[in-house]
Amino acid sequence: MDTQPRGIAPSLFALSIFYGGMVCIAGVLGNKQVALGPLAVEAGIFAFLLLVVTSSAVAELHGRGVANRLVQVGFVPLLVSLLLSWIVWMLPPSPAMLPANRDAIQLILGSTWRIWLGGIVAYGVSQTLNVTIFAALKGREGSRLLWLRAAISSMLSQVVDTLLFVTIAFYGEFPIGPLIVGQMIAKVTLSAILVPPLIYLFVGLGKRMDARA
Repeated sequence: MDTQPRGIAPSLFALSIFYGGMVCIAGVLGNKQVALGPLAVEAGIFAFLLLVVTSSAVAELHGRGVANRLVQVGFVPLLVSLLLSWIVWMLPPSPAMLPANRDAIQLILGSTWRIWLGGIVAYGVSQTLNVTIFAALKGREGSRLLWLRAAISSMLSQVVDTLLFVTIAFYGEFPIGPLIVGQMIAKVTLSAILVPPLIYLFVGLGKRMDARA
């Protein structure tokens, strides 16, 4: 029996589910900083780059309006995951839980309200900006240079994401200038390296799914 929702392109259905999953896991991964050669970057960037690629692929396949609605709907899993994290953090742990595991999960789930707010604002602004720039560049050059449009929109949106998140989350706590510069360099570099091949992969898979429908 065909269970696919009527009126939704297969590519949009699949990319939307994937997008929601990346929205939720990004905050969890962001609790760890990873070293990539000389670059130090919070690991949530990998999920955020996949969000950028997914929204760009949706814009390429289904238009700017649909991609913007995807970003807006993304607030639902984001806010629900934050609410559940707070509820689980508040609930008392089982006495049978290992102390090391208990302390670690409480630390991960117990982010301050400024970090939560910074993540929400940075997500909404940067993802909307990514779709806007990607669509605007397509309007200028047509359907060519997909890799370049995706890379430019990703790099610019990641710069804005870093400025907003770090400022909202940490301003006044410590000097944030070096952190902003370091994160920008890391995120722009990763955008330039990872986004071009990923956008072709996502758009190609989307076209194949739609062609088989």
